[in-house]
Amino acid sequence: MPVLDFDDDGFRLDGAPFQILSGGLHYFRVHPAQWADRLHKARLMGLNTVETYVPWNLHEPRPGSFRMDGGLDLPAFLDLAAAEGLHVLLRPGPYICAEWEGGGLPSWLLADPDIALRSRDPRFLTALDRYLAELLTPLRPYLATRGGPVLAVQVENEYGAYGDDTAYLEHLAATLRRCGVDVPLFTCDQPADLERGALPGVLATANFGSRSAQSLAALRAHQPTGPLLCAEFWNGWFDRWGAHHVIRDPAQAAQELDELLATGASVNFYMFHGGTNFGFTNGANDKHTYRPTVTSYDYDAPLDEAGDPTEKFTAFRRVLAKYAPVPDEPVPAPGAKLAPHTIALTDSAALLACAGDLGDAAASERPLTMEELGQDFGFVLYETALPAPGPVLLEVEQVRDRAQVFLDGRPVGVLERENHERAIAFTVPRAGTVLSVLVENQGRVNYGPGIHDRKGLLGAVLLDGAALTGWTSRPLPLTALAHLPFTATTTAPTGPAFHRGTVDLAEAADTFLHLDGWTKGNAWINGFALGRYWSRGPQGSLYVPKPVLRAGANEIVVLELHAAHRPRTVELRPTPDLGPTEQ
Repeated sequence: MPVLDFDDDGFRLDGAPFQILSGGLHYFRVHPAQWADRLHKARLMGLNTVETYVPWNLHEPRPGSFRMDGGLDLPAFLDLAAAEGLHVLLRPGPYICAEWEGGGLPSWLLADPDIALRSRDPRFLTALDRYLAELLTPLRPYLATRGGPVLAVQVENEYGAYGDDTAYLEHLAATLRRCGVDVPLFTCDQPADLERGALPGVLATANFGSRSAQSLAALRAHQPTGPLLCAEFWNGWFDRWGAHHVIRDPAQAAQELDELLATGASVNFYMFHGGTNFGFTNGANDKHTYRPTVTSYDYDAPLDEAGDPTEKFTAFRRVLAKYAPVPDEPVPAPGAKLAPHTIALTDSAALLACAGDLGDAAASERPLTMEELGQDFGFVLYETALPAPGPVLLEVEQVRDRAQVFLDGRPVGVLERENHERAIAFTVPRAGTVLSVLVENQGRVNYGPGIHDRKGLLGAVLLDGAALTGWTSRPLPLTALAHLPFTATTTAPTGPAFHRGTVDLAEAADTFLHLDGWTKGNAWINGFALGRYWSRGPQGSLYVPKPVLRAGANEIVVLELHAAHRPRTVELRPTPDLGPTEQ
């Protein structure tokens, strides 16, 4: 593959002028069996490059335990990109933002109560250096200098919005070089943060979605010579629970793109294809109020969540054709979808009753955080016995993020971080009543100082002003549900419960799971974690990739945290429900 370089005038590929036309495509948000399809469509739109982040928290789920298999087989993704004739911009972090859980930083770092992330804290740097060595060693053959597709590698990510420690960035750049990265390095920041986030001797790039001339002028003022690259051209946006589905007018975005490319600048669409925050992998924002991101990462991108071209695909392709050859092939047709199916969920298993099958409890005087329990995602079930009957006030210093409170298995209320709720009153029926508090990690904060986002019940827990002690803390990561004790549902379970049903299919195809009438929870098909649903919206369906389905019987499991829909049915439909829109 050609080698990227640059001079005062711009990028050069094997000595010839080169304009990077790239699009974001995160391999970890797409089923691996669909990577080739998405990459092929990137080339058909007119892109010559794709960009991907690398999520540290998935590749090293526990300290020293490194994964690069299945949906994390980054070398396989790079092979497919090269086979499609695409170059790659690699963004290994360590922090990636991306509306991803914790910005990609592993939760186990937070088991140290005072660690400083994204800094020269020796504990952070030791873990970071080990991670990059593990990640980059098998990726060296994929660098363009060794014949691979990777043209350039990013140093950190929008660091200027977080800090200004140039020595930290220098350490990170030196680590990349020490690990064998000999292609160009670059930083990216929003225009106002360039001074804080740039690194002398490393190409600076800018992130923006509008006012291209103004943003490129800010980049040029900071960096008087060299290529101009918009490392994130925001052609869409993400959604949060309780808001609207955000869209951007295709014609307006295309006009902005045209103005950007007319300057000779290079571009990376954020996103070309957003994909999905499968399982529990969505992030959150917290600018004085906690706001978790939804499961879908459709992003109103040129390819929608199911990989089908949108109006933006055609509009952007038309603009790109003005600046580079576009393949003489038609716009791909939408993929096949399943016909509608209604599925009865006939079996159930109460979560509180079968919690012992899902995780082992740890005893302690106070509730333990997820990080202290060595847990990344999911729920923690806290339990203790209450000493006496009567009306009481339960106060929790910090709820991270949503706590359902039960007395002897009966629900008495909910505390939500998003609503700044920390106290609940109830009446204890008898001495020895079991207080159960089921806490959901709704997604670690992925932007700003809030990334130090530990989960569970944090700080003091008081009962009528006195410390409540003698707890068990049971991690419920919900990664293995095969042994749940399902039985036929004759009466509706009280409290959170798993519901199971099957659907017979003649053949597999993409589809969307609709949960009309259900309240809040998670869903799995054939053991594959689709993600979270919530009646608050905007999202009302979950994308089901074709590769997780099969001809014959398919098992659907829904964890409903509140009252189950009656009748207990879900639907597979050929179209999604991403909610009411807002520009």
